[in-house]
Amino acid sequence: MKKNTNEFFTSEESVSRQKTEEIVNNTLFKCDDGELFLESTVSETIILDDGKIKNTSYDSIKGYGLRAVNNDVITYSHSNEITEDSLKKSAQIITEANKNFSGKITESPKKTNKHLYEDVNPIEEKKFSQKIEILNEIDKYLRKKDPRVTQVSSSIFSEYQKIEIIRPDNQSYTDNRPLVRFNVSVVVEKNGKKESGSFGTGGRKIIDEYVTDLNWKKVCDIALKQALINLESVESPSGEMKVVLGPGWPGILLHEAIGHGLEGDFNRKKTSAFSNLMGQKIASEQVTVVDDGTLDNRRGSISIDDEGTPTNKTILIENGILKNYINDRMNARLMNTQSTGNGRRESFQYMPMPRMTNTYMYSGKYNPEEIIKSVDKGIYAVSFGGGQVDITNGKFVFSCTEAYEILQGKIGRPLKGATLIGNGPDVLTKVKMVGNDMQLDAGIGTCGKNGQWVPVGVGQPTILIDGITVGGTKN
Repeated sequence: MKKNTNEFFTSEESVSRQKTEEIVNNTLFKCDDGELFLESTVSETIILDDGKIKNTSYDSIKGYGLRAVNNDVITYSHSNEITEDSLKKSAQIITEANKNFSGKITESPKKTNKHLYEDVNPIEEKKFSQKIEILNEIDKYLRKKDPRVTQVSSSIFSEYQKIEIIRPDNQSYTDNRPLVRFNVSVVVEKNGKKESGSFGTGGRKIIDEYVTDLNWKKVCDIALKQALINLESVESPSGEMKVVLGPGWPGILLHEAIGHGLEGDFNRKKTSAFSNLMGQKIASEQVTVVDDGTLDNRRGSISIDDEGTPTNKTILIENGILKNYINDRMNARLMNTQSTGNGRRESFQYMPMPRMTNTYMYSGKYNPEEIIKSVDKGIYAVSFGGGQVDITNGKFVFSCTEAYEILQGKIGRPLKGATLIGNGPDVLTKVKMVGNDMQLDAGIGTCGKNGQWVPVGVGQPTILIDGITVGGTKN
């Protein structure tokens, strides 16, 4: 990969590459692992609410994080000043904290020349006035399309992140990461009843890939459709019943209720519901789940992780059998395995840890229509909002933002107030039918863990869960 030498080592008040490598070598050579993580990120957010600019921001951050790892002890120092003086102060802190350790630095990651996205700054692609004009067109389009529309909010978020990782053997790794997210929310009203709908798209392409006339109108239409469907919704029933999850975004339940439980740090510490189950059957034999950071231009994809390891396509569950955990370098070393390229951090201010990229379930053999027809009474969940998960036991609660009743094998009335309650390990064993229509989400996912947020992707085909608790509002 090419070295981005001009970003961090050119200004007079900065520090030379040679001096930087010398400091890193002298600080980390007796540690088990570690690196200097350099970052420069610019981002822009534009939000239009009811035809008026609600918020605009342009942020720029630049800095480094110096990390030393010995056994499972991590020492970390970061600064937004990339100077020789600042680096020496960080090195002194780390050296003092690790003076009683005497390790041998682990081998650096293998390099790759594969790039999963173009090196473009999406912020500079369109003028600010052009972006405002698009958002204004969205407001006009939705109000003209349906007189029941009372509120429209739309936003464009663009980011361009440059990173460089320098290791104690002078190996360096760079990645330039574009990111775009486009969202539309709409509120409709009928006879005093108000409901909302929202939809978004995004990924690691230029803005035009997401906000051309054709694309933004499609996003608007989906958001409006959801709002109008919710306008006609009835109270959701409650109790134990069959649930069909739609393709694409409902994979967020898979991500939260199962994916987090397969992250290496939780399993090394044996705090996950999936600890000590490697090689055992934990799901229906129809279930195969992967974490794949190698998909071109996807929101959760990264050419290398934030430790320099190339991302991978990692099979987590294969035909119901637990095959792998998601790992960064430290947890992989302590578990006597290899990093899966999932060491991620929100920014230079944070240490890396095992995080998902794009997590999805493979397609099965059933047609979606066949799955719906197999259900006499149940719920068809198409989209989810917020949720809560307990990693230690896998218990979750998720609210549905779009759901329908299923009666005698047919999709019926839209439902409101439906929540799904269960636990990940139990749900996996109750998957009875897996559809042949796997879809990835539209590119809007953001995952939180230990106070850090990173972009992710999810996906799945239509699946039938044979019995899950539904919380409803119907008496």
